[in-house]
Amino acid sequence: MPWPLCSRPQLGLCALLSLAAAALLGHVLLHDSAVVPQELYSFSRVPEEMDQAGQQGGGGPRPQPSPGAAPTQCDVPPNSRFDCAPDKAITQEQCEARGCCYAPARWTAGGAQMGQPWCFFPPSYPSYKLGNLTATDTGYTASLTRDTPTFFPKDILTLRLDVLMETESRLHFTIKDPASQRYEVPWETPRMRRRAPSSLYSVEFAQEPFGLVVRRKLDGRVLLNTTVAPLLFADQFLQLSTALPSQHITGLAEHLGPLMLSTNWTKITLWNRDMAPVPDVNLYGSHPFYLALEDGGLAHGVFLLNSNAMDVVLQPSPALSWRSTGGILDVYVFLGPEPKSVVQQYLDVVGYPFMPPYWGLGFHLCRWGYSSTAITRQVVENMTRAHFPLDVQWNDLDYMDAKRDFTFNKDGFGDFPAMVQELHQSGRRYVMIVDPAISSAGPPGSYRPYDEGLRRRVFITNETGQPLIGKVWPGPTAFPDFTNPETLDWWQDMVAEFHAQVPFDGMWIDMNEPSNFVKGSVDGCPANDLENPPYVPGVAGGALRAATICASSRQFLSSHQLPARAMGM
Repeated sequence: MPWPLCSRPQLGLCALLSLAAAALLGHVLLHDSAVVPQELYSFSRVPEEMDQAGQQGGGGPRPQPSPGAAPTQCDVPPNSRFDCAPDKAITQEQCEARGCCYAPARWTAGGAQMGQPWCFFPPSYPSYKLGNLTATDTGYTASLTRDTPTFFPKDILTLRLDVLMETESRLHFTIKDPASQRYEVPWETPRMRRRAPSSLYSVEFAQEPFGLVVRRKLDGRVLLNTTVAPLLFADQFLQLSTALPSQHITGLAEHLGPLMLSTNWTKITLWNRDMAPVPDVNLYGSHPFYLALEDGGLAHGVFLLNSNAMDVVLQPSPALSWRSTGGILDVYVFLGPEPKSVVQQYLDVVGYPFMPPYWGLGFHLCRWGYSSTAITRQVVENMTRAHFPLDVQWNDLDYMDAKRDFTFNKDGFGDFPAMVQELHQSGRRYVMIVDPAISSAGPPGSYRPYDEGLRRRVFITNETGQPLIGKVWPGPTAFPDFTNPETLDWWQDMVAEFHAQVPFDGMWIDMNEPSNFVKGSVDGCPANDLENPPYVPGVAGGALRAATICASSRQFLSSHQLPARAMGM
């Protein structure tokens, strides 16, 4: 019923009540706008009381439902478009059959490595839905479900999300298949039994489509926002995208380029490869970690613990997309707040480098071509006579017999042990090169490292269970599987036996990407999904087996990226 008009004697009271109501309404509107900005209306912020309840195992926060899917719209700003055809070039008809938008774009100026995607995801593209969000002793857990498959084969439609609030400055979350064990990097990383009592970050969840947002509590800045593009999780293709708080990004080694990465449509490929450094190709090591400098001077870092072949795409919005060919999504966020602290927090997870010996910081001399002990001695004498400082002398594979590890040729290096002892007497140290590939060419009984390796089953094998044979400096070679504990024992024995002959001080470990002069093996590689995945990152040579061993080769803990790390341990 209509409100009665105020009588004249009541006008003052009515006016006062009206002003109070208007003030209250204005306060509510302003308060709601400040707490839940319009662009984040679909998020559920984790309340402080839920954080505290979670420490006692209480019930978790309830996500706010997202509105229904909007009609497909393709008016996405060009710099905010996420590629719906990362696997291959497709036509407009093929793009639209994927449920995506198609809009040809001109090649962008300014040195962009790759152009804007012509085929891109619409805001309404189906993704995962968050369900059963529950607080745990360490953080939160939830299920992620997808109703509609993507264009990649073998979609995993049900996933598990675990959010671990490990320390005040470290957030850790994983997304994996709860029904099937998938490959995970076999590192020992810190494990916490309880969530951190306080944190520099807050976590928010979007229900449908699923997304995760991480904010810095100090200023409310969004550091990670995965709602910008759909999550993809198929058997051999994983993609997780995030908005970036600034364009000042560094890391994602190894590559040749400026310290600060360009966000102007740049693709960085991580897949260990032995080749001379040139721009825009995958090189010797893979470090899926970036450090971001925020406006205002604070810094944070993000690390994806995944050793599969991958691309990382940077775009001008700014945003970043991880694209991996397998494994799980295992993500760490480091809050810093300054770059030095970010690096410290990163090393807390991946491990610290060993402390080098004092002489390792001195003056070293090395090159290929010192073909005898006489020439090596002459080089040292020349340096001494010219008063050039020389603390450590090196030799390349010239010293080896037929370029085989743990041997020395009796022609040019017959007095090899004596030369090393002379260096020691003059106060110097000695380092020699050692490649991991072991010659397999000789007859049985002619080369102990290979014979003993066969006996102890330390070599990487092919699909038939026999040692995979490639080709490196000595010719046909087998590759030790350094993820196998028995291999580490065998390697230590070979090193100790050779050191008993030649008292070297250090080993120059080379070619352990692992490097191979043929594609995969001398017998080629099998035709299977591991060799020919539905998505091939931008590796030099166009195939995962280029200049290395077959992707389907068998190891104790299967991973192309890890043998070099294990070899050095």
